Amino acid sequence: MKKTVKRVVALCLAAALIAVAFAGCSSQSKKYKVGICQLVQHDALDAATKGFKDALTEKLGADNIEFSEQNAGGDSATCATITNQFVANGSDLIFANATAALQAAMASTTTIPIVATSITDYASALDISDWTGKTGINVTGTSDLAPLAEQAQMIKELCPNAKTVGILYCSAESNSKYQADVITTELNNLGFEVNVYTCADTNEIAQITTRACAEVDAIYIPTDNTIASATSAVNEIAEPAGIPIIAGEEGICKGCGIATLSISYYSIGQKAGEMAAEILLNGADPADMEIEYATDLTKKYVPERAKALGITIPSDYEAIDTSES
Repeated sequence: MKKTVKRVVALCLAAALIAVAFAGCSSQSKKYKVGICQLVQHDALDAATKGFKDALTEKLGADNIEFSEQNAGGDSATCATITNQFVANGSDLIFANATAALQAAMASTTTIPIVATSITDYASALDISDWTGKTGINVTGTSDLAPLAEQAQMIKELCPNAKTVGILYCSAESNSKYQADVITTELNNLGFEVNVYTCADTNEIAQITTRACAEVDAIYIPTDNTIASATSAVNEIAEPAGIPIIAGEEGICKGCGIATLSISYYSIGQKAGEMAAEILLNGADPADMEIEYATDLTKKYVPERAKALGITIPSDYEAIDTSES
């Protein structure tokens, strides 16, 4: 009788251990559904999405993630369609790349975690008046806020004879207006007169660039997604006109600029991926997660454009390879 009881107890213990082991395996092998909404295709946003996917794949394992990657082609309404679809499909997390994508995701769900990147100012994007560094809702992520004071100094350094600086951006992008307002003050403090030129969409880029090139000595373009997707249109006008362009990020600089003090979009995408892993694996609450900012900044320039304009670039700038543009 005692032997029988012992056997039963042993079998129960073994069964319990097996159940625990299988439960562990089951939790480890959960397949997470992650929806990716990217506003538009261009170098900076592409790099951020790649960084996000690489980091999350490294943390979770390729077999444990199902990515649904969608590009809105620059259209805010399409962002809403995409994010609503992610909600309907039961996504475990939504990655929003650029402000319009974030705003659409936030309108689609108040419960599914949203991790964003390529957002200049979260307070403006989410209409939060009492900003604390955390959103307090189901949103967190990384910022692509450029070092605007240093970029203004770069214009002074590279274009010492310039009197008037034009700022080009898309009026539909709140992130660009924020940057334009901040750098206008910085440029005024350095003695520049500032003219602002805005377009509603890519169809107006050639028109505003032509006007700017006739009225200013140099141009600044912030991290604007609309302009970034159509840099060739800007370059076709600015380069023959001999107007130097300082850009807010490397992709725009590569397409039409002479220099930039740029963040790494791949790096902010990576950080966003790490934050997403904390949420999915460890149950972190996005409402309580601080927005993260870029720390690695690099002065870069386009040698052929600088040479054509007769601009001497200091030795601490790194050359951008435009051979694949």
